Amino acid sequence: MSAEKPLFPFVTVDVALFTIDEQRVKVLLVKREEAPYAGCWALPGGALKPHLDGTLLDAVHRVMERKLSASLPWVEEVCTFNGANRDPRGWSLSVLHMALFPMDRIQAVAGLRVSEVKWADAELPLEALAFDHRRVLERAVQHLRNSVERGALPLQMLPEKFTLTQLQKTCEIVLGKSLDKSAFRRRLKELHAGDIEEIEGEFERGVQRPAQLWKAVKHRQ
Repeated sequence: MSAEKPLFPFVTVDVALFTIDEQRVKVLLVKREEAPYAGCWALPGGALKPHLDGTLLDAVHRVMERKLSASLPWVEEVCTFNGANRDPRGWSLSVLHMALFPMDRIQAVAGLRVSEVKWADAELPLEALAFDHRRVLERAVQHLRNSVERGALPLQMLPEKFTLTQLQKTCEIVLGKSLDKSAFRRRLKELHAGDIEEIEGEFERGVQRPAQLWKAVKHRQ
């Protein structure tokens, strides 16, 4: 069998994995074990391997499984970054993807070529990031915010069962601003009647009156 030939330009996939924790949007970062940028923090990602990956999405799933032991049930392609000076290995093209999770549903661990993993503030990461990943992360955060601003619901960030108050709060954290409750509920009825549904007979009980629990509707692909 012939040796694997590198792609030119160098093609990679990078993934911004977002969650909500401590009332902030957090992103998963990995510490690289190998050059270039060994010992630096970066978004998780890896090279496209045509003999293994039928599509870019296949590459995303393979890389996340090998590097983080993480399975991504929902992934969205965001945009492409390219240029001769992004990567010291040569002219590179990277396709950014975004994934959303509730914090308690992803248990990422360091795997292949990764020495550590951690959650960092998505908007104000304290670390300098490898390659041009600070710019890539900024684009991913803006894409997430724009999507919610246009009316998309970040349902993947919520637990399986949630209240409408929890859904509104998640949108507010993503957007960085408060939303009017009446307008939010009205928008849900107008735009998302088929995306969420009440769980009959199930309520969240606390010091205030019980709150109806909801769940996301699973649409056929």
